[in-house]
Amino acid sequence: MRQLFATPLYEADLAADLDELARSIRALAAEDRAGIGWAREHGYRGYTSYASLDDLPRRDPAFAVLARLLTRHAASFAHDLGWAVKPRLDSLWVNLLKGGGHHSAHIHPHSILSGTLYVEVPEGSGAIRFEDPRLPMMMAAPTRRSDAPEPLQPFVTLAPRSGLLLLWESWLRHEVLPGRGREERLSVSFNFR
Repeated sequence: MRQLFATPLYEADLAADLDELARSIRALAAEDRAGIGWAREHGYRGYTSYASLDDLPRRDPAFAVLARLLTRHAASFAHDLGWAVKPRLDSLWVNLLKGGGHHSAHIHPHSILSGTLYVEVPEGSGAIRFEDPRLPMMMAAPTRRSDAPEPLQPFVTLAPRSGLLLLWESWLRHEVLPGRGREERLSVSFNFR
């Protein structure tokens, strides 16, 4: 059997100062009135700088260091994908997701690579789930057995852990499932163009 139309997912343990990033995320979550308001208005359970701050690497040295690390990993992934482009960091935002919080399925338009670095992941944090991009075309496809190989599953769910870096092509639909824990999960998400 030949595998066609692979959907690669880049996974690495990032050697970053997670404690410093956690302090920065919590400081932003306490001070960024626009981000707090956006999260409240959109029913986001916690805080995100997604719609309020677009200069984190210039604002905070911890994010400047992170931006350089992410750019190296994105270049490596682009090479593995066979791309003849050098990805450039386009946006970077922080997420402080409270227990039980989730993020519905979405893609990242106008980008080529997207990803997340998990900074603090308490017990019971929600997993990230990726959707087979062919799903809308599978009108009469039978249900897959639960023991089917991962590349044949319609959804792949990954449990986050502190220091985990995930990168994927931005068209890949994904979501954060509701967590069952009560503590805050901290992450940094980003897009490359």
